[in-house]
Amino acid sequence: MTAEQLFAERGISAVALRDIGVAAGQKNNVAVQYHFQDRENLLREITAYRAQASEHMRAELLAELMAGGRPPRVYDLVKAFVRSFACHLERDNYYLAFLSRYVIERGGYVGFEGLSVGGTTFTFTAMLRRLLPDYPDDIIQERWVVMMTSAVHTLARYQSAMQAGSLPGPLPDLIEDLVRFLTAGLEAPPNGLHPA
Repeated sequence: MTAEQLFAERGISAVALRDIGVAAGQKNNVAVQYHFQDRENLLREITAYRAQASEHMRAELLAELMAGGRPPRVYDLVKAFVRSFACHLERDNYYLAFLSRYVIERGGYVGFEGLSVGGTTFTFTAMLRRLLPDYPDDIIQERWVVMMTSAVHTLARYQSAMQAGSLPGPLPDLIEDLVRFLTAGLEAPPNGLHPA
């Protein structure tokens, strides 16, 4: 996807819709604007398109967790979520870098509310609340966003390192370590709260 690649490489604000049309080989320099109306719609379309793959994988992994015969742990939730983003590490997929840039430039995921790509994120946070019942909801919600954002940024960095031939270790080991690191952050007692 040309727009995704340009946004990932140059930044969300730095790419004009006209540049996307030119890079995509469009003779009409307003073709992108005609199809998407504006930048915000294009950003939402890219996200909705790529998020479907993540959502599909999350749904499958969630079903496996529920059928696994034992109650899921925080580690299991984090692993499923990270794996669902790791599916974008394939060649010519710029979604992780795109999303990483978006989060940096926009300060989060503002603008993506209401995208109809499924509801597993809500299910994951609901499960996390059950696993950490003594943690305040606002702490759980903020930590989940931090976990998601950290996963996106780190996986985007791994993808860049893979392309440059400078990945600091085997990818499965790096992903496993990332999952353990993020799990520890979610489970850490909040300031002033000590686990039972």
